[in-house]
Amino acid sequence: MKKHFAFVSVPAAGHVNPTLPLVAELLRRGHRVSYAVGRALAPAVRETGAELVELPKVGRGGQLTAERMKMMLDFFCDDLRASFPLLRRHFQDDPPDAVCADMMTPYGRMLAEELNLPAIVLMPSMASNEQFSLREAAPAGEEEFRAGVFEEMNARITEVAAELGVRPVMPFQPDSGELNLVFLPREFQLAGETFDERYRFIGPLLGDRDQQPWQPRDPQAPLLYIALGTAFNDRPDFYRMCLAAFAESPWQVAMSTGHDVDVAELGPIPDNFEVRASFPQPAVLRHASVFVSHTGMNSTMESLHAGVPLVAVPQMPEQFINAGRAEELGLGRRLDPAALTAEQLRAAVDEVAADSGIRANVEKMREIVRSCGGAVAGADALENHLA
Repeated sequence: MKKHFAFVSVPAAGHVNPTLPLVAELLRRGHRVSYAVGRALAPAVRETGAELVELPKVGRGGQLTAERMKMMLDFFCDDLRASFPLLRRHFQDDPPDAVCADMMTPYGRMLAEELNLPAIVLMPSMASNEQFSLREAAPAGEEEFRAGVFEEMNARITEVAAELGVRPVMPFQPDSGELNLVFLPREFQLAGETFDERYRFIGPLLGDRDQQPWQPRDPQAPLLYIALGTAFNDRPDFYRMCLAAFAESPWQVAMSTGHDVDVAELGPIPDNFEVRASFPQPAVLRHASVFVSHTGMNSTMESLHAGVPLVAVPQMPEQFINAGRAEELGLGRRLDPAALTAEQLRAAVDEVAADSGIRANVEKMREIVRSCGGAVAGADALENHLA
């Protein structure tokens, strides 16, 4: 029997992109999908063929950091006030069979509870449960990420939920859904053995992005890919460091700077660099030997899917957690971005590229990542859950 699935997410690429192949697979099977998201990611959702429910634009989304948490409190509360009434009206008139809500989008689960529908939580980052909390795993020195401002966030969301007449649901809490789809392998998940059958580790979903065309300028030279993701990439100082580290080196470098950096202000670009605001990342990684990355979970999984070791330069607490896990599993090296020099960066890249142990570990993880089931496993889990 064909079902109607409502997807709800924040307008951030790292949260929406992993879900799109799952949406496409559900549509291929004849199901109906309504996708509620802000304008920034609306075009990508439309391309799948899903029915778009455009949410109001409220400030800037993205992921939370200790430094930005207080500023983001307003975003969470304003987004809840603006988006929940719209979702309530839309789906009361056209109810789905289940709500698939991003882990950072609490009003998705609030909607499911109000309409008495199954709640499926979509987890593009490390999952949390009763035994493991991503919030508690924040690195030393990020105590504010664990406490303090979280209590304020919980109090304010509780207040807004009361205004709307719904039970509050908090980000970062181990408040799991009836079914939880986690977009990484159990083997990469911290405390993976503690997660029960409610959690399905379906691995990364690349979809059509894995087929985008790109070729390096010099197919004979080893390729180094450098990117800090889509959210916290306004780092001209870091990009200048990379130019200094790898100019006149044997490396051919593809470097993504994001859309907030003026490449002209970085200074002369060495001949062995190709610098763009963005690259088709999975296509570049097919050719890369090493990835200098912020280790956002999407980028981490795409690197491992391609069998590319990581040199991690994390920018926020969640990325530090991912970087630490990658180093612990022997999949690359983690560097301290606060003390990093061009010489250290160059040495780390050269060492990782030459380390046969790291390459063997990455190849094993590549096989694991590719055997998780992806969109097909996710669609099967949803169908079975509603059967």
